[in-house]
Amino acid sequence: MLSMTEIRKGKIINLEGQPYQVTSANYLRMQQRRPVMKTILKHVQTGATREHTFQQSDKVEEADIGRTPYQYLYQDDGTYTFMDDATYDQIELSAEMLGDSARYLIEGQTIDIVMFAGEPIGVELPIKIERKVIEAPEGVRGDTSSNVTKDILVEGNLRVKAPLFIKEGEVIRIDTRTGDYVERA
Repeated sequence: MLSMTEIRKGKIINLEGQPYQVTSANYLRMQQRRPVMKTILKHVQTGATREHTFQQSDKVEEADIGRTPYQYLYQDDGTYTFMDDATYDQIELSAEMLGDSARYLIEGQTIDIVMFAGEPIGVELPIKIERKVIEAPEGVRGDTSSNVTKDILVEGNLRVKAPLFIKEGEVIRIDTRTGDYVERA
């Protein structure tokens, strides 16, 4: 059980029998009043958001979330198929469930699928992924008065802004949270 002060952004809690992810948590303390934790919660399965205020005496349990490694196999008509390497079971996830994470997937990649009560509710990508540069136009000389970038194409048909010195065939690291170039691999 989590007390009011242990509720933080990113935690997944079980409120009224439903899994919610804390997207915002503000600790408020006013004069002559007891402190409260004002939160914005996002339902893990439906994506609906709601506000909830936790009092000092409130206790909430952390949701029983499991993460299982799955290998990405293929995409067909808006559904993405994954396979558990241990049991060879396959599951299909919709494009809506994957959201923005779908653009970072390439065949054969292993990712964690987040499960709640035995049902998949989303995916968890590594923070940094490595991709080979397929197409990188030449940089313009003399245009370096500031941090200049160019659009490049990497594996998985993903476009990324990278520095001028990146060339075709190099392997780079990309931050999956922002979609930005991080460094050469």
